[in-house]
Amino acid sequence: MNHILVVDDEAEIRSSLEEILREEGYGVATAATAAEALVLVRDAPYEVVLLDIWLPDRDGLEVLAEIHAIDAQARPEVVIISGHGTIETAVKATKLGAFDFLEKPLSLDRTLIVLKNAVDARRLRNENLEFRRQFGVGSGLTGESVPLKALRQQIRLMAPTNGRVLIYGESGTGKELIARAIHAESLRRDHVFVELNCAAIPEDHIEAELFGYRHGAQPGGPSEQRGTLERADGGSLFLDEVGDMSLKTQAKVLSALDDQVFTPVGGAQPIRIDARVIASTNKDLEEEIAKGNFREDLFYRLNVVPFFVPPLRERKQDIPPLAREFLADFGRQYGRPRMEISEEALETLAKYHWPGNVRELKNVIERVMILNPRALRIERKHLPPLTHKSGSQTVGEFSTLQQARDAYEREYILKKIEEARNNMSRAAELLGLERSHLYRKMKALGIGLRE
Repeated sequence: MNHILVVDDEAEIRSSLEEILREEGYGVATAATAAEALVLVRDAPYEVVLLDIWLPDRDGLEVLAEIHAIDAQARPEVVIISGHGTIETAVKATKLGAFDFLEKPLSLDRTLIVLKNAVDARRLRNENLEFRRQFGVGSGLTGESVPLKALRQQIRLMAPTNGRVLIYGESGTGKELIARAIHAESLRRDHVFVELNCAAIPEDHIEAELFGYRHGAQPGGPSEQRGTLERADGGSLFLDEVGDMSLKTQAKVLSALDDQVFTPVGGAQPIRIDARVIASTNKDLEEEIAKGNFREDLFYRLNVVPFFVPPLRERKQDIPPLAREFLADFGRQYGRPRMEISEEALETLAKYHWPGNVRELKNVIERVMILNPRALRIERKHLPPLTHKSGSQTVGEFSTLQQARDAYEREYILKKIEEARNNMSRAAELLGLERSHLYRKMKALGIGLRE
């Protein structure tokens, strides 16, 4: 269901539009002031906002500008309505990002056509954003190792089906990227991909996030909010780290999966959806079942098509292409010239055991680029000392006490620079050094100076 927000200070217009649009199958919310409208837009996603240009507390064009500043994927399309429309006002509204401009008294036929076009435009915009996000540089699916080729083949084979998927893998292996790739190859690729990180949401909020709520069920919040299940209707719902979900929530998810029907928190009317569920976990769920931490019946509902994402240490031949890809990606982000990476540096990266997997490799490449702004080629000396160690080895890499001491100092300084968010004055304070002394120390240890 597409949701429309009607913003107008005339109660009669709000009421008539709400009645008409509900009959046309839209979900409708209304607001009489700019302040109320902005709260609703920020707290609940809408496809389109019908916005009166004359509001009692603010000019409608100012509200339009604020809405247009919202993140592109969450931002609704805005259609301006006015009883005193001029060409100049229409042009200004269009420049500020309005999708269209309607004059009062509203023509019902034209209003419905404009709304349909606005909904379609927002869907296409979000699909394009999603496509770029899924297949942008740094996807983590780069490489030609046997495990990665097998994973790609499995995605091509299973994605077009409607079976529920459970993705297993250590933290940082790219489980979300696999989920997005499955969605992109599926029959639902023209619809939304909605993600819920079960480990990041507090226990007392996760039900509202999943099922949404109605009629002020959340004190201090808006009157209603659609949950991730409702927003995923027609598309794919990704439950990230599902093993961290409480038993109470697991029971409700199980019921929703069985019937594809649920009732929002505080609501009375059940909602029917059609969403493909993709879940992921870094835990051994069969072990969690034995401990009483995970429902066996939910496990069997989710584990229809299991995917296993290999850790980076099991596909080390993918490290060089991944490192080069991340270098190119961050080079574009930071406006830097093209950077190369030496074979010695790549060999060092390949020897490291990567407990944080692809995410750790990406972070290391970004750190190296930030801390060596003048370098055009990444050498072994630019890498954090931790990556110089292979397997579980801790000190065998160093032949002298001075080498070990330098490596420790270099890593400690880099850590403090990260804590200071690359503010060198703050980093010097954390280290108990004068800024000039810190720069001399960095130069001596081969740490690139920031411009």
